[in-house]
Amino acid sequence: MSPTTARSQALPRFARTTFPHPPGRRPLVGDLSGLPRTPVQTILSGVEGLGDVCEFKAFRNRFVLVTTGELMAELCDERRFVKALPPGLVALRRNAGDGLFTAYNDETNWRLAHDLLLPAFARPAMLRYHVTMLGAADELISKWDAAAAADEPVDVPGDLTRLTLETISRCAFSKDMGSFTSAEVHPFVQGMVRTLGAGQRIAAVGSLPLVGRRLADRVDARTSQHREEVHAMIDGWVAERRTSGEVDDRDLLGIMLGSAHPETGAMLDDENIRHQIQTFLVAGHETTSGALSFALHYLSRDPDALAGAHAETDAVLGPDRDAQPTFEQVPKLRHLRRCLDEALRLWPTAPAFARGPRETTVLGERWQMEPGDWAMALLPAVHRDPAVWGDDADEYRPDRFLPAAVKARPAHTYKPFGTGERACIGRQFALHEAVLVLARVLHRFEIEADPGYELEITERLTLMPRDLRLSLRPR
Repeated sequence: MSPTTARSQALPRFARTTFPHPPGRRPLVGDLSGLPRTPVQTILSGVEGLGDVCEFKAFRNRFVLVTTGELMAELCDERRFVKALPPGLVALRRNAGDGLFTAYNDETNWRLAHDLLLPAFARPAMLRYHVTMLGAADELISKWDAAAAADEPVDVPGDLTRLTLETISRCAFSKDMGSFTSAEVHPFVQGMVRTLGAGQRIAAVGSLPLVGRRLADRVDARTSQHREEVHAMIDGWVAERRTSGEVDDRDLLGIMLGSAHPETGAMLDDENIRHQIQTFLVAGHETTSGALSFALHYLSRDPDALAGAHAETDAVLGPDRDAQPTFEQVPKLRHLRRCLDEALRLWPTAPAFARGPRETTVLGERWQMEPGDWAMALLPAVHRDPAVWGDDADEYRPDRFLPAAVKARPAHTYKPFGTGERACIGRQFALHEAVLVLARVLHRFEIEADPGYELEITERLTLMPRDLRLSLRPR
């Protein structure tokens, strides 16, 4: 027996280990001082300074958190670790079932959907989506043109959420939600907001001792009608497409309806197609609108980065303010991409991911983990690790993503889209859309921040700036 093996066998089991935690832990409530409206930020501030592995306890839920780039890189080793589902994602399964984001690793539909949908984000498909993205961006530009003419500030998170919802709904199943053309909120959006809110409450109250399961079931029962309405709408869209016979690769729905696995011949059933549509609609618009909002916030406060953005869009798109970036031009907007990456470093809109071991292993040469254990990479902490990002890690500096700086950094220390084969399948879609939108906005407008605004983060399913308003002037 090797010394390493002997040492590993002598280590206590991960689940029984007490890691450093915030002071003042109390029975029942754990490390909470109340029911937080911003759980990610509560945890982030609570574990600051506790070391590379720490824990936060909220009622019956215990979160073991990794906060350094070195240990996150270990968790990203696909040979040793796989995706795990923390309580929040388990709660979302009431709505999204075995969709790509919420499926367990051994669920058959995850592998099937993953293999079938990979071509939906390859270059030929992205060329089609590009045209749709431009159309949705034009509607945002029209709205912001009117605001600029009236000298009114724009609601950045609200309008960008409308934009990204329209983009993903049109690319996913060719449906216009009327976000910019109707005064009424689409019934699907209303139902989706209610069911997502219910999912978050279920995750929170489900951890309460003694009464948690009962309260979670009550919340679920009160919102089941909204969930069923959302399901019925999606099922109607699927049935309508099947009846029309238009099963082609023009959108994600057509690909899911018309594609069979090349090796097994298996196809997705309608229930799983519903789960995938919900997953793409929610994850595909919330994360991108948040990333865009954070990027515009930081750019409005950084004259040098903003000047670089204007110079780059002028150089690539030319003098015409109405110019739309071509598909080939989007990758050339490298400064804009760095500005976006740096915003996602500071505030990754999906702020954590969980990983569990494939078999018994030792994390950080100290903590034994066995199948069933899991730890979360707390991205706002990992992305500020001074050992990776320097003593100015809290500052916005897009040049961190210059090629030489990226090459010099350790691998797997920047992961805003997750990691491995369970990383966000639509990340290229999101990045392409975000750079395209930044190019349109910054080529057309000067943006000005409210000097009295202090960044606050609201936590929905993802992170988003709260009440961010910007003033616009035509360039």
